[in-house]
Parts: sequence; structure tokens; C-alpha cells
Amino acid sequence: MKYERFEQLPVREAGIELAVSIYALTQQPAFGGRYSLRDQIERAAVSVSNNIAEGFERGTNQELLTFLYIARGSAGEVRSMLCLLERIEVFSGLKRELGNLKSRAESVSKQLGAWIRSLRDSARQGERYVSEKTRRADQAARERREFLAKLEQIRRGSE
Repeated sequence: MKYERFEQLPVREAGIELAVSIYALTQQPAFGGRYSLRDQIERAAVSVSNNIAEGFERGTNQELLTFLYIARGSAGEVRSMLCLLERIEVFSGLKRELGNLKSRAESVSKQLGAWIRSLRDSARQGERYVSEKTRRADQAARERREFLAKLEQIRRGSE
């Protein structure tokens, strides 16, 4: 499926859900008075979906890759902070929730990694470089492949 808008991207939605869950976590009483820790993990979580959106809107694969790496780094930062929280005594009552959030952040990182690999292996440069001429050429190539596949099916059917 080709996504037209960043709002359609499943990994961005997963990033939003991660941020929402982090905000719910930081409302816990254990975060009371720990403003810098709370602020840092919230900003890292929000950075994931924001960088996916910004990269998507840039229109080139190279810029998208740059922002996907930043988003992946932010997901790693969230995981690192969750690991830290697991070691701080005041957060000991949140171990299960912290573990679940680490898994979610890791899932987002894996999704971003897969997307990064597919973009690195792609010959396309991005939407900014697609003209009507390249759209027509892509369509013609797609129709040719479909036609050749049908011919092959016919050939195999008559053997």
C-alpha cells in the first residue's frame, strides 16, 4: 500500500500510542517533583511520531531516512529511560508497566528499522522527484509486467 499522508502510517500511529502511554505513566505519583526526568521522557516519546511525520512531508527518501533515524533514536532514548526507571527504587511499583512500555518502544524501533532498510534498498528518490512523466513510465512498466505474467500463465496452461 502506498501511503499518501503521514496520518495513515501504522508506525506513526504506534509512535503516537507510545507517547500517550508515556504521558499516562508520567502522571503516576512516583514522578512527583521529578520534572526534568518527566520532561525528558515525554519529549523523547513525542519526538518519535513528530520525526516520522516531518520526514514523510519532506518529499525525498534521503530526508525521510534522516528523520526516520532520528525517530528511531528517540524510541531508543525512551527505552533507555525506561531501563533507568526500573532501577530507581521509587518506580519499583511500576515494573510491569515499564516492561510493557519498553516492549512497545522496541516494536516501534523494529518497524522503523524495517522501513529504513526498504528505503535504503529502493531506487526511488521520493515524491519530490516524481513527475507526470515518471508516473506514466511507472504505470507502463507495471502494465508490461502484468501482461508478461498473463502470457506466462497462458503458456504454462497450454503445456
